[in-house]
Amino acid sequence: MAFSKTDIRAARRHLRRTDPVMRSIIDQVGPAKLRSERNRFAMLVRSIISQQISVGAARSIRNRLEELVAPDKVTPESLQRFTPRQLRSVGLSQQKTSYILDLASKTSQGEVVLRTIGRRSDEAVIEELTQVKGIGRWTAQMFLMFALSRLDVFPAADLGIRMAIRDQYDLSDLPDNQTSHEIAEPWHPYATVASWYLWRSLDL
Repeated sequence: MAFSKTDIRAARRHLRRTDPVMRSIIDQVGPAKLRSERNRFAMLVRSIISQQISVGAARSIRNRLEELVAPDKVTPESLQRFTPRQLRSVGLSQQKTSYILDLASKTSQGEVVLRTIGRRSDEAVIEELTQVKGIGRWTAQMFLMFALSRLDVFPAADLGIRMAIRDQYDLSDLPDNQTSHEIAEPWHPYATVASWYLWRSLDL
């Protein structure tokens, strides 16, 4: 499942037509380059690893974890072959190790079914994923956006999104949840694409 060029073009047209601020961002950033992650389990593992650490540190831990399980891929089965102590040797904290093993357990036992989860509604996907320790609504929304290619997800609590809204919409402070949703109203049904543009606007 991936973002289609037709959908992205329709999203750009809609956003440019309905929101002059978004039109300006699109003109500055250029074409949207949204990519989908095909390995759903590995994406969730990466999301857990990345919590509250730098991008560089997360990448280093992820690379060591991949080396640990090699020649296998990062799967529920490959991770469950190792003890928590062995997993922590790659740089994972005790807490994140427990989160990843909980994800592996719930996936292998069928409590979380990643193969067919794309058939469910956004809220049903969020409800299923947040059963896993260490996976909250934000992580589930990232999964909807970049694993399931859902076009209308708005992660209003994301700090980068809030910073971009503050900067682009000339607010004096970070927007609260209500303000963010009011500003985002014209973006539907393409809030995912609008969010991508907001993240990119931080680099302008």
